[in-house]
Amino acid sequence: MSEERKKERTYVEDIDRSIYDFRNEEKDAYRIQSGLTPEIIREISKTKNDPAWMLEHRLKSLEIFERSEMPVWGPSIEGLNMDKIATYVRPNTKMSAEWSEVPEEIKDTFEKLGIPQAERESLAGVGAQYDSELVYHNVKKEVAEQGVIYTDLESAMHGPYEQMIRDHFMKLVPPTDHKFAALHGAVWSGGSFVYVPPGVSVEIPLQSYFRLNAPGAGQFEHTLIIVDEGAYLHFIEGCSAPKYNVANLHAGCVELFVGKRATLRYSTIENWSKNMYNLNTKRARVEEDGKVEWISGSFGSHVGYLYPMSVLAGDRARSEFSGVTFAGAGQNLDTGCKVVHIGKNTSSYVNTRSISKSGGISTFRSAVVVQASAENAKSSTSCQSLMLDAESRSDTIPAIEVKTNKADVGHEAKIGRISDDAVFYLMSRGVSEEDARALIVSGFADNVGKELPLEYAVEMNNLIRLEMKGAIG
Repeated sequence: MSEERKKERTYVEDIDRSIYDFRNEEKDAYRIQSGLTPEIIREISKTKNDPAWMLEHRLKSLEIFERSEMPVWGPSIEGLNMDKIATYVRPNTKMSAEWSEVPEEIKDTFEKLGIPQAERESLAGVGAQYDSELVYHNVKKEVAEQGVIYTDLESAMHGPYEQMIRDHFMKLVPPTDHKFAALHGAVWSGGSFVYVPPGVSVEIPLQSYFRLNAPGAGQFEHTLIIVDEGAYLHFIEGCSAPKYNVANLHAGCVELFVGKRATLRYSTIENWSKNMYNLNTKRARVEEDGKVEWISGSFGSHVGYLYPMSVLAGDRARSEFSGVTFAGAGQNLDTGCKVVHIGKNTSSYVNTRSISKSGGISTFRSAVVVQASAENAKSSTSCQSLMLDAESRSDTIPAIEVKTNKADVGHEAKIGRISDDAVFYLMSRGVSEEDARALIVSGFADNVGKELPLEYAVEMNNLIRLEMKGAIG
């Protein structure tokens, strides 16, 4: 294969995203050799001070990874070579609960991203991960006094919650689920553990932010959240990475356990740069009268596979999913969601928006499964796509499987373009053509924006404006 062709597979030209694309000089304390071997896995485990059961889990996951096939049904990931990915990069610092103790170059990164400010103004607790390690973790005193546990997952494995973690870790997303779930099980590092006791309502959101600075590396954080009976939590995740001309990989995992009569609201903006392969897996299990709310924004990455899944296990369990995907030049984003109805009288609602421009490809892929036990289940899926030019592509691929005749399931899809009349109207009111198109796109994505916390809604609109820069005609 020619060098030019190899470059095309791993390098994507990008617009100026300087607010996110700044990068620090790599000053790692330790960077593991690229590739995957049992020796590398043992070294990661030793570095993380894993308990024996976790090392065993990692090695079994590696075996599953090696014998699993690469996915072939989605966008091509041919440009991803695991032999050139460093699966563990430790920054030159240790985790601190004091922002003042974080090294200046790392602190500067998160200051630019607004993390400390957001914490001070509107968040109950923050975890900040840089490459493979959490560098900062703190929770407000009044939240901790409610019995809420919010800490890094690795520390939690060595305390009183070890058995709880062992009982739940990769039970929703087993390594056998798919090849990159197995990869995650082998090399995972960092992430958060949250436990909300029965009846506790956390009125102020908790937040984790993930920053991948190292080129040619992977990030594999694991988020495990357990919201016990009758409790409430809003958890926010954000992520970004600078642009490099080599492939990077994100293969994190999110497992959400929602107890009886509990509610979990999970919001995320994924803003990886366009050399990133984003192969993330997110899944929730909802018990009787519980509810999970997904708010999802997918803007970055070269190739994306992202399908949050709700398992409605208990009677009257509910799931709501609101998502927006923006695929620009050089992007092929395959996103959507899956819902499995098991309990009686369960309900799910899916409302998505996808936008494509400059040759970007956006695919919405959904699956609704209604088991025979899920009598009187109700499910509604609505997906709308907006193509901003003739070069772009948008597809909708729904799958519906109903195993009972006592269910109400609906799906609708719309694909369209920006109305010239709407652009003309705004221009007649003194708005430039570029701004007019950006306003229309922002309005199209408003169903997600209005569900996000203010600082994330602002970030989403800023990202749309960045992507719309120069989008005329």
